[in-house]
Amino acid sequence: MQSKTFDQNKFAERLMQLMSDNNDTIYSLAEFLHLSPSAISRYTSATMTPKILTIEAISAKYGVSPAWLMGADVDKYPETVKLSKQIPVMGTIAAGQPILARQNIESFEYVPEDANVDFCLRVKGDSMTGARILDGDVVFIRQQPDVETGEIAAVMIDGEATLKRVYKINGTVILRPENPNYQDQVYSKKDMKDVVILGKAIRFQSEVR
Repeated sequence: MQSKTFDQNKFAERLMQLMSDNNDTIYSLAEFLHLSPSAISRYTSATMTPKILTIEAISAKYGVSPAWLMGADVDKYPETVKLSKQIPVMGTIAAGQPILARQNIESFEYVPEDANVDFCLRVKGDSMTGARILDGDVVFIRQQPDVETGEIAAVMIDGEATLKRVYKINGTVILRPENPNYQDQVYSKKDMKDVVILGKAIRFQSEVR
């Protein structure tokens, strides 16, 4: 659900004007946003409400204020517009029993240009609820080959990915869930060839529930 300041008709009018001013079509904008042309058509006809991340991406593309684009009576071009960059959602990560991580890009998320993240993964399962990371949340990952003990990381095990808190004790790696209903996964030094740290979890994004 959008903020109370969101005016769907004004959004549609302002989006069409921006597209016209920048020689964009529903096809070129759809390609930029990795959406279908029919979705853009529904935005411009005020028959479908875009997600806030889509609004932010459109605002960044055209250099306008997201609030203005949503219909607010504010300056169209603020003094400082935070640019955003596009990062891929790489398959699905399990927070519970690990599942096969598909390496194709499922979709894209948008983050500030200076955000130090490389990709994100969508959580499936409930093993990280103690860290307030729930099923369906998007976790933003900074790609790095190792993490400090106690940090949450995306870890690949035998070609499967999982999100866990990592502890390193005397050469042993413990992948610990944040839910007492799940057991630790313990890997000795000889097992470490099958364990690859993909990166550190920097932040996560939850849907309104």
